[in-house]
Amino acid sequence: MNTRQNQLQAFERLLDIMDDLREKCPWDKKQTLQTLRHLTIEETYELGDAILDNDLNEVKKELGDLLLHIVFYAKIGSETKDFDIADVCNEICEKLIHRHPHIYGDIEVKDEEEVKQNWEKLKLKEGKKSVLEGVPRSLPALVKASRIQDKVKGVGFDWEEPHQVWDKVQEELEELQVEVKSGNKDKIEAEFGDVLFSMINYARFLKVNPEDALERTNKKFIKRFQYLESKAGELGKSLSDMTLAEMDVFWEEAKKL
Repeated sequence: MNTRQNQLQAFERLLDIMDDLREKCPWDKKQTLQTLRHLTIEETYELGDAILDNDLNEVKKELGDLLLHIVFYAKIGSETKDFDIADVCNEICEKLIHRHPHIYGDIEVKDEEEVKQNWEKLKLKEGKKSVLEGVPRSLPALVKASRIQDKVKGVGFDWEEPHQVWDKVQEELEELQVEVKSGNKDKIEAEFGDVLFSMINYARFLKVNPEDALERTNKKFIKRFQYLESKAGELGKSLSDMTLAEMDVFWEEAKKL
């Protein structure tokens, strides 16, 4: 691997290139914090895909894309004299030192759970009124639910045993079925949300990331369905011309691959 000197040189090279692009490239010159935002979100999802696929070469590339965005934002900040890349780095360094008193202070912790609890307590001391303030409003609902549950766990608001959470899942499923029979769409939606929230909570107790789990299932379904489509094509048929029984034969084949 590269030495620390080589790492610093590579980072300086990126900063120099960013300076050039901002000065000379018509597209780069026009970008603002707002125009880059949706691109950054897209790059983050691409990194997530690469991680789920365990494609380390692609992970490296996507990390580079994200790093470019960070440098880009810092460059724009320096032009308005609000902040630059050194301010960004120093800010996170100070935060990490402050929130790791068991490393940089005299606090002792026994495990990672105590580290998380101390982290949330320190954030409240920094002026946050709620432990949930750190959950971005624009997060996708599934990820947001998971982060909400992580946050409240950090201050001790949590179930004690996995079976209690599973009992809650069963309870919410029963309540959903009651509303399904009633036919009230608003109540069905509310109870369905409760089921999802409780399932995400159960996933946490199983030490499963629900977002990753669902995305793996999405990828698996896509591969199997595309296999089904290819087999239908080999027969000169479209899926709409096939019976469910015919499609199921190829679906079972795909599951064995």
